[in-house]
Amino acid sequence: MNFLAVIVLVFCRCSSYGAKGSENELIQTFVIPHSHMDVGWVYTIQESMHAYAANVYSSVTEELSKVKGRRFIAVEQEFFRLWWDTVATSTHKRQVRQLVKEGRLEFIIGGQVMHDEAVTDLEDEILQMTEGHGFLYETFGVRPQFSWHVDPFGASATTPVLFALAGFNAHLISRIDYDLKDTMQQKKQLQFVWRGSPSLKEKQQIFTHTMDHTFTLFLFVFALFPDPPKDGVYPNMSLPVTKETVHAYAQTMVENIKQRAAWFRTNHVLWPWGCDKQFYNSSVQFNNMDPLMKYINQNSKEFGVTVQYASLSEYFQAIYQTNLVWEIRGSEDFLPYSTEPNQAWTGFYASRNVLKGVARQASSQLHAAEILFTWYRIRFPDGPVAKEWALDKLRALRWAVSEVQHHDGITGTESPKVADMYMQHLMQAMMGAEELLAALFLLPHNLDIPSILSSHYHRKNVHQTLEQHVIVYNPLAWNITTIINVTVTFPNAAVFDDNKQPVPAQIQRSAQSNVTYDLFIMVDLGGLQHRIYLIQLSEKPCSSRSKCGWTYEAKGVQFERRNIQDWTKTGRRLLPVLNECYKLMFDQDTNLLHSITYHTEEKRTVRVTQDFWEYHANGDIKSGPISDNYMFSSNSSAVRAYKAVEMEIIPGKIVSEIRQYFYREENYQDYAFSITTRVPECFGTRLRCHRLEQTYSLGPLDLNTEVVLRTSTPLKNNRTLYTDDNGYQMMKRPERKFTNNTLARNYFPMVRTAYIEDELSRLVLTSDRAHGVSSQANGQLEVMLHRRLWNNLPWNLGYNLTLNDSSVVRPTLWMMLGSINATSTLYQREAVELQHRPIIMPIDQPHKPWQEKGPRADSPVQPVVLPPNLHLLSLSIPGWNYSSNHNVHLNHIHSGGTLHSEPDYDRVLLRIMHLFEEEEDPELSKPVTINLKDALQGIGEVKVLEERSLTGTWDITSLQRWNWTTPDNLETSALVLMGGYFCLYKYLSYVTQAE
Repeated sequence: MNFLAVIVLVFCRCSSYGAKGSENELIQTFVIPHSHMDVGWVYTIQESMHAYAANVYSSVTEELSKVKGRRFIAVEQEFFRLWWDTVATSTHKRQVRQLVKEGRLEFIIGGQVMHDEAVTDLEDEILQMTEGHGFLYETFGVRPQFSWHVDPFGASATTPVLFALAGFNAHLISRIDYDLKDTMQQKKQLQFVWRGSPSLKEKQQIFTHTMDHTFTLFLFVFALFPDPPKDGVYPNMSLPVTKETVHAYAQTMVENIKQRAAWFRTNHVLWPWGCDKQFYNSSVQFNNMDPLMKYINQNSKEFGVTVQYASLSEYFQAIYQTNLVWEIRGSEDFLPYSTEPNQAWTGFYASRNVLKGVARQASSQLHAAEILFTWYRIRFPDGPVAKEWALDKLRALRWAVSEVQHHDGITGTESPKVADMYMQHLMQAMMGAEELLAALFLLPHNLDIPSILSSHYHRKNVHQTLEQHVIVYNPLAWNITTIINVTVTFPNAAVFDDNKQPVPAQIQRSAQSNVTYDLFIMVDLGGLQHRIYLIQLSEKPCSSRSKCGWTYEAKGVQFERRNIQDWTKTGRRLLPVLNECYKLMFDQDTNLLHSITYHTEEKRTVRVTQDFWEYHANGDIKSGPISDNYMFSSNSSAVRAYKAVEMEIIPGKIVSEIRQYFYREENYQDYAFSITTRVPECFGTRLRCHRLEQTYSLGPLDLNTEVVLRTSTPLKNNRTLYTDDNGYQMMKRPERKFTNNTLARNYFPMVRTAYIEDELSRLVLTSDRAHGVSSQANGQLEVMLHRRLWNNLPWNLGYNLTLNDSSVVRPTLWMMLGSINATSTLYQREAVELQHRPIIMPIDQPHKPWQEKGPRADSPVQPVVLPPNLHLLSLSIPGWNYSSNHNVHLNHIHSGGTLHSEPDYDRVLLRIMHLFEEEEDPELSKPVTINLKDALQGIGEVKVLEERSLTGTWDITSLQRWNWTTPDNLETSALVLMGGYFCLYKYLSYVTQAE
């Protein structure tokens, strides 16, 4: 691939394969004070701010200012920003600015939260980092360069790539498989250079430090909930350091340091000092640690150790200067994660399915609102939608979506009240974004043009029909033809586009309600375009084709309930459902899917069945391993979760729908689970036919059950499956054998995509939210969709972390079946299209028909269309109010000047992502060169273009990342100045000035 890059060798370094120096060399210990403050988990953000989080920053700021040698690292930005905006005094702010300038208070990671790495989507990971980085750079002129991912439950290979693209020099992780960490410790392999992307390779590699197994010592005090002590004095956790106790403390600390040192290649030891909710009364902790460190240093020759307070950058700088040659780790990740043989942290992949779904919906809505507001500001800078109001709405949703990416948020591992808090924040922010979208669509784009609503008046003496208007917006930079579903309360409908032309549609009774109808409409939308559709509704059938439009009334065929015990002979009576890509056969003897014949490139019939199975979880710790919010543990295989199945098939001209209902008992009136499969009828249209859309209904579940959708085929996949890492790249997941818990340890996170394959065929599933997936038998792909658990573990009971989730969940999966070549060109785009489905906004209730007052003066929106292998990852107005010139911005901050009075609404952040990995497709995997001025004509004129780092805070021409020495770069080891890539591969960020 032909990257055009500017590389400047700043200085060369001599390198060495060697390890430590002489045995007499003192161990240099870097004591790194920190506080792990979960943005959620057990307590709400408001409770945590009140009980300890605000005190951490007030106390630490005051204590660091007293003694020059002290240090502290601040990790998540949400609590710091809340403290800065609502608690910090002017004295605190002045002290913080000085501490940051001196490097004694260091911001690490810099995102709003320490995001989870297993079930988060890369778009949301980037968002939460961008939010935090923008605040830090705007406020202090600093740009984080190191990570501290000590608590996410496993480590993804996507995260180091994103951190490298954001300008980081080193990455730190902790939670990886216990047995793997043991091996790495013994072989001194806890530090390595990680090349997380098989496509970007060394271009975005990053040095990675894995924390060892030992625990933090000497925390000295406990936090108190719900209120801090009135006298400000917290109870002691440890005896204070005194003349009488200091030697014992020193011996314990030195012993721990030497234990850690034995697992690393250098004499530099990272000694993390802190834990959950620590340093809320930091005077106690520093006043005990100060004399302890002084005593060790006074006796350093005796102990063989020196200690110093340090920031994380000071530690990594010391490691970097050793000039060692570091082992390379490829694109393998550290998922799943286990802490003991029977403690596989794979349950959270499916915990709190509703929260996972709402978080993804909020992210999708934010993506659409950001792009639409950017287009509006550029095209109509003097339009009536107030830019300050609009930016406030966007910032609220950015905050909520960022917040829930926390590693005890979207994971579903939080207490019920915290889950409710996340949901409340998301829903409130989404309501605000809906208000913004409505204003951008409905208000006139300038004051001389009437709005959509004011350009009509009611016609008199027209009573036979009612009308409703729906706006449909395509948030993707691709032209799409797709089917949308609008729920209506009338049995007859006709649909017309904004040119008054009839639109193909289909109406049928809703699967969710007996009093509503599903109206399927085929829509054609250009990239980033919206259109208005008119729906004419009536209780009576229309009398002529001109009034009916092109709407087909679909009616279902019911099939009697089939009991499992009667499945003695199957496959005798098969019903076909066809389109141009597939022939699905359903078995009338079982009411289950029987087989699928695909017609892509070659014709092949594959036996396929789909149904629901469940694992029965143990809830008694005395009886063996348990499943909970975090962990999945099963002592036996899954069992069939139903005893009877009903089916209804609704043949259609737009879409054919198959509804299957699964009953726990043969005589139950209410079904426990359902599958609704929609097969697009694509004959003679531009609609792509390869997508089988499935929506499921599950719940409330029985207690201590974990329900999976199992898709069974004859594919010879050898129990190997492929899952995506955060929607960024696919990971091969071969079956692994363990002495204990093999079943649970072969579950993997699916954020967007999973598939199984053999030499002939590939079965692909794409998802609208994260799930756990596994291949428990040859040809099987099972997806864990829902969990409801209770156990008597005191820790779980004490924190209310038992996951007694009684909700009904309705996730969506899109299924594709075909040859490997055919599906390789499809599934990446399908995953993105599922993530960013069209925004459907009814703008009125059914009413009497309107008459146009006159032709609307609005000109059609010019589409924005990128090549098929590129995705418009983001197009937004961040609202940054700082100079893009770093030196100018620093001078402004250090001079004490005030920030700009209002955000810069003309600066646009653009990110484009290449969807295909290297060698994945002969054509689509190639780098792409585009002319951004031409590509963005539909939005406005690009005046100035700056290539920036992933979060936008670095100008790429000035970004110098450390180039760590590896066996394949011994001769070119140097600091590298990354230049501008004019060919796109995987990622680019731009800041543009447009008008």
